[in-house]
Amino acid sequence: MTDAPKLPPAYRVIALDAVDSTNEEAKRRARAGAEDGTLIWAREQTAGRGRSGHKWDSPRGNLYFSLILRPECAAAEAAQLSFVAAVAVNETLATLLPPLFDVRFKWPNDILLNDRKVGGLLLETEGAGRGTLDWLVLGIGINLVSHPERTPFPATDLRFETGSAFPPEAALEAFGRFFQSWANCWLDEGFAPIREAWKARAKGIGESIIVRLPRQRLRGTFADLDGDGALLLDLPQDGRRRVTAGEVFFDMV
Repeated sequence: MTDAPKLPPAYRVIALDAVDSTNEEAKRRARAGAEDGTLIWAREQTAGRGRSGHKWDSPRGNLYFSLILRPECAAAEAAQLSFVAAVAVNETLATLLPPLFDVRFKWPNDILLNDRKVGGLLLETEGAGRGTLDWLVLGIGINLVSHPERTPFPATDLRFETGSAFPPEAALEAFGRFFQSWANCWLDEGFAPIREAWKARAKGIGESIIVRLPRQRLRGTFADLDGDGALLLDLPQDGRRRVTAGEVFFDMV
């Protein structure tokens, strides 16, 4: 156990020195009845992972946490909370970084700093069927002092970019404030303001991109983000396609 950061009362922070994965621990606790707002924070993960089961290197010094949420909505709508979290991460980084550092979003859930991946989100849900939702776990990792090498998409960290170290506690406390504010906005006003805030920081809209799907590779223009958070891709011959899951790379050709 380690000292917990100070977050607003809406959160119940469980601070751990090390864990296999904050998402796995959050899922275990969610299944055991953990309440909405329970937040698992660990200084180190021994089996951290990102989307599609990819390994997430998790040495000490970076930020790793997972938030249990129980929104009263359908699973498809709850997926919008990953965009809520991305906007909150952007504002968190804005409080830590000097001016003029370029933070962007890479669809669907990566955070870029100076065109390199500095953080990511992993959203997992469990429901009772027919679109109902029991709980949602929102996992977030931010590279504060180190980053992996030899990744499919180049990575970075805040210390590498700025020369300064940032404590995980300060980053988590800032995120807690911003996420609560944007989540309230989502509850009160729906996805529209979240979508606009995300698009304002998105990388690649209006540009040629490559989307890798499990059995297909598409090259087209990133036309827009639709009202549910799907990527709208304009293909040269097949028209517009709605993509709900995939890996985006930026076409340099």
